[in-house]
Amino acid sequence: MQLTLEDLRKDFKKAGYICDEETVLTVYLSLVLEKPILIEGPPGVGKTEMGKVLAQIFDTELIRLQCYEGLDENKALYEWNYQKQLLKIQIGRRDAGAGQQAGDLFSTEYLLERPLLRAIQAPRKAVLLVDEIDKSDDEFEAFLFEVLSDFQVSIPELGTIKANHIPIVVLTSNSERELSDGLKRRCVFLYLDFPGIEKEVEIIQAKVPQAGDNLTKEIARAVNLIRKNAEIRKKPSIAETLDWTRALVSLNKDRLQSSTIELTLNLLLKNRADQRVFQEQIGARNLWEKSRSSYLG
Repeated sequence: MQLTLEDLRKDFKKAGYICDEETVLTVYLSLVLEKPILIEGPPGVGKTEMGKVLAQIFDTELIRLQCYEGLDENKALYEWNYQKQLLKIQIGRRDAGAGQQAGDLFSTEYLLERPLLRAIQAPRKAVLLVDEIDKSDDEFEAFLFEVLSDFQVSIPELGTIKANHIPIVVLTSNSERELSDGLKRRCVFLYLDFPGIEKEVEIIQAKVPQAGDNLTKEIARAVNLIRKNAEIRKKPSIAETLDWTRALVSLNKDRLQSSTIELTLNLLLKNRADQRVFQEQIGARNLWEKSRSSYLG
């Protein structure tokens, strides 16, 4: 992969993915070393977006595996198309060559590829996004890091299948549980947190350029103040900040207003308990006043 650090920096900027130098360098090293990158951080900070952006940068397929409790090898790697196999058996019973056909029941014709096998067999280097790995079970995690270690899988009926191209692998975690040392050893680690005011201003400018300078700065400051309240359980994500910005632009707002904050709060806080905390401890008028104060002092 002919890629320089400066190339990657420019590609992120072109894709509208605003990140700091540590993030660019960490991703670059994972690409050069062809090692999975494990991104931890709270929900809504751009972890999943990293996989999407890398697929965009390299103009390749994004293959996503959404993890959940109970996810197993069959759902992540491959399954046999039992219905198609049964259909062939039924047809074979009426065919004099049924005995010869039976041996073909476990061929690639009847193999259903799931995300891991699809990524390994992709005709060109793909991006494999393993989203929310912390939601899976320990057993699946152990299976996964063995696959990611050798980038090959064994299917008893077909033998060992090696990767045509080692995929770009992005794993995300919301830190709901501690991941194993075995998985971490196989990955390059990156922690992403909510952006500060200056960085969020850059993100809004990149994604919603039609928002005016004043509105952009006030939104970034307001969201930052909400996130700093420790009793807000579900902090507004970057995506929710952008949705709020687009909503205010569609309402022809060029500055925040107390009444507007009150009426559009549900775009930022999507939990009734958090909305009550906001009303009791922050309040729309207080947030409006602080967001309109001198930007960054």
